[in-house]
Amino acid sequence: MLRLRALIYLLFLLLGVGATILVLFFFVVIRDLPQVPEPLSRIIETPPTEIYAATGERVMVIGGREVVPLNRVSPLFIQAVLATEDHRFWNHRGLDKLRTLKALWVNLVSPSRVEGASTVNQQLAKNLFFSFQRTYMRKFRELLVAFQIESRYTKREILEAYINQIPFGVGAHGVEQAAQVFFGKPALQLNLPEAALLAGLPKSPTRYNPFRHFERAKARQKVVLTRMRAVGDITAEEAERAALAPLNLRERGGGESGGSYFLDLVLKDLEDRFGSDVVHHAGLKVFTTLDPQLQEWAVESIQKGLEQLDQLLGVPAPVGGRSAGRLQGALAAIEAQSGAVRALVGGRDYAESEFNRAVQASRQPGSGFKPFVYYAAFEKLGLSPASVLVDRRVTIPVAGQAPWTPRNFSGEYEGPMVLKRGLAHSVNSIAAQLVERTGPAAVVDVARRCGIRSPLAPVPSVALGTSGVSPLEMAAAFATFAAAGIAHEPFFIRRVEDFQGRILEERLLAGRRTLDPSIAFQVLDMMRAVLDEGTARGVRQAGFSLPAAGKTGTTDDFNDAWFTGFTPTLSVSVWVGFDRAFSMRDGKGRGITGAKGAAPIWADFMRKATEGEPAREFPVPGNIRFVSVNPLTGNAPALWGDRSLEVALREGQMRPSAFADHPQSPAADGYTDRGP
Repeated sequence: MLRLRALIYLLFLLLGVGATILVLFFFVVIRDLPQVPEPLSRIIETPPTEIYAATGERVMVIGGREVVPLNRVSPLFIQAVLATEDHRFWNHRGLDKLRTLKALWVNLVSPSRVEGASTVNQQLAKNLFFSFQRTYMRKFRELLVAFQIESRYTKREILEAYINQIPFGVGAHGVEQAAQVFFGKPALQLNLPEAALLAGLPKSPTRYNPFRHFERAKARQKVVLTRMRAVGDITAEEAERAALAPLNLRERGGGESGGSYFLDLVLKDLEDRFGSDVVHHAGLKVFTTLDPQLQEWAVESIQKGLEQLDQLLGVPAPVGGRSAGRLQGALAAIEAQSGAVRALVGGRDYAESEFNRAVQASRQPGSGFKPFVYYAAFEKLGLSPASVLVDRRVTIPVAGQAPWTPRNFSGEYEGPMVLKRGLAHSVNSIAAQLVERTGPAAVVDVARRCGIRSPLAPVPSVALGTSGVSPLEMAAAFATFAAAGIAHEPFFIRRVEDFQGRILEERLLAGRRTLDPSIAFQVLDMMRAVLDEGTARGVRQAGFSLPAAGKTGTTDDFNDAWFTGFTPTLSVSVWVGFDRAFSMRDGKGRGITGAKGAAPIWADFMRKATEGEPAREFPVPGNIRFVSVNPLTGNAPALWGDRSLEVALREGQMRPSAFADHPQSPAADGYTDRGP
């Protein structure tokens, strides 16, 4: 008897503990449970975020929802979405018990297979209030809110709210936006094929985006049509005709496509700072640095240049059994005196690939990195553009690795030359000797001060650009030379306002002096020679005549072609190559260099971008003077008609003698310091 009584007491104790746990669990679940507003449309109707170009032109509207009543939506769409998502919607009380039991059984028997059972009520609750994490706590809270919605609103109100907030992808929320974005018509005019396509998108808007994955979208459309036939909304013949009917998708304009690389970065920046919900539904006004005209010309120049290169290259051969894909290009244009990004193109076609090569790609810049080498040599060693090194075969020891023996592009060596000529003609042996004397760390330091943020290996080969960077970084780094040594962080957004016009954030134009202005000008002047007589002289031949400076870049085996150049106002970097490392060679086996692949695109863009502008010269620091020297000796030219080259010398640097003998043998160590 005592044993029985003890068992009864134990049972009641367990029941009490269990009830307490359940009560506590219930209170935890309902704690901070969202309260559904009255009316329901209040939470669905939100103002859109508007994005403006620097010209004041509105270039994008995102988010925002306007509630469209059911009588302004095609009945075919309503049938399609209910057949696909919740065919017992009109009969259940917020939870479809049969679907739920089936889903539980499938998930228990086949854990690898996920079976969904959410009703329209549950999906509405999830989309409005909860994250998309798959947790049992979230599902339970979601169900409680679904019951709350069911108890307070009619079926028509619930369905109306649901179809007005479904995400369809491409920035479209709600059926009205989706109908306009994909078909350019109101939701009321959707026919059966269109309705079925849209009804299939919410399952995975990105995966089934018909602009990018048309066949996937069509396959998903057939699933929806099959469901509609199964529940008796349409006949088998109607389903078959709808599946075969052409879809007149709305064409996406070239301006939208080209500008999307820029706008993607704007959206990411906004979401990082304010959160996705605020960006899409708080009615922000965003004023960007985008110049729509420059953007259009940038897209045109990239596409035109790549088409011309396609003809030279032909169809690329397979690599490892796979095609190298289409030739790609990228362009970044930055306001040199502020860092404002005016145009940005991340590939030849945004609709084909949203991968932004202007920002996300990390490619070796080749000789495009040499200006940082020369600046380090001038700053650390006291050299000048008139200092002489011998162009010769060099071997540089590398700790823990095999010695490094760089080769000139031509495979030949010219002997002694002034450093200005070494940079203008992109002589590898000269750059290698400079980095040996300065140390790779000094070159990396200069690149960092100019704005390069990508990882840079402090090894001798950094002189020839063996560490990957992006076109945006290169444009910003070269802009530091254009701005007399003042570095500006590139930016895309000038000002953000809330829906009432109150300023939330505003960009203050402030740069940092990171380079000596006199040394920066000396390197700039040497880069002018790149266009006037060096590797990028084709830019002048192409008709671009304004004062400018820049540097070409070509990597081993012609995998990458670069040109980064600037005027006093605009710094632009162009890259060309395949996404997968692949040699760019024409039908005769000749490699595509920066001068041949990227510089023509730069010249084409800059001709348009600067048309009508007056010729602005780069400001010359007060302690800079120009003198003529012999390009081989660095001495003053001889009276009898010796060749000459004008160089920029800082105050205190040795002036060449009034007369000079014929070139003498260089110093024993291979360099003659003409500095102080």
